Amino acid sequence: MPVRRIGRTEVSAIGLGAMPLSVQGRPDERQAVATLHAALDAGITLIDTADAYHLDAGDPGHNEKLIARALATYGGDTSGVLVATKGGHTRPDGAWALDGRPEYLRRAADASLRRLGVDAIGLYQYHRPDPAVPYEETLGALGELYDAGKVRAVGVSNADPEQIRLAHDMLGERLVAVQNQFSPSYRGSLPELELCERLGLAFLPWSPLGGIGGAGELGSRHRAFHEVAGELGVSPQRVCLAWMLALSLCVVPIPGSRRAENVRDCALAAGLALSEAQVARLSATD
Repeated sequence: MPVRRIGRTEVSAIGLGAMPLSVQGRPDERQAVATLHAALDAGITLIDTADAYHLDAGDPGHNEKLIARALATYGGDTSGVLVATKGGHTRPDGAWALDGRPEYLRRAADASLRRLGVDAIGLYQYHRPDPAVPYEETLGALGELYDAGKVRAVGVSNADPEQIRLAHDMLGERLVAVQNQFSPSYRGSLPELELCERLGLAFLPWSPLGGIGGAGELGSRHRAFHEVAGELGVSPQRVCLAWMLALSLCVVPIPGSRRAENVRDCALAAGLALSEAQVARLSATD
């Protein structure tokens, strides 16, 4: 598995977004753990989670606890696995709400530490800006968590370029990553990706396979992924992730999956080489 860097940490070029294992439509625990173990078997060393990845108030932190159990029961070495979690989203009655208050984030980080069973969180990310709380105040809390030794690195998610620059100015080397939506269907975060490249930050696309479905339902920019997949004899999903990796060395996609076979296919994207012409075709817009 080729590797990339998130701050000072080396991780697999493809990560795993664990959200599907805990939200609506989630598999039973046996299948979920098997999916996580398949990711580790495939060489994936970045697992992305969040305290809000659960169904409702009845099972808070389900995803974090699931990952902790999967790592504890894995037969191999997990010392090189980076678990990245997030705080700032809440799930009242199963809905999605925001809480970016520093006091809330401090409590959320402590709870994540307990659920993950670690002394320090490898990468702690602010999940989504809360318009009711000044961004500077939340960033200050992230810096305090780092300085207290509770997190080893800090990231922001769903941030625009101005917020990324502010975070970079306030947090300095403590800030190592930005996690935003990016996929064949949603390319609006290209400015954030390019900014991360200039600032030396990792860019983690969430929902990276968005738009890769049945070829007959897709626009030309999406059909190109199916056409290239046919040329190479691989899945369109694998082509999609390889395309993202070709865009910049700062990109580390985190596709989500409920099934081991899908995880294994995604992992193989790290070794798929696309030609410059293929990358250009996939990057073209309608």
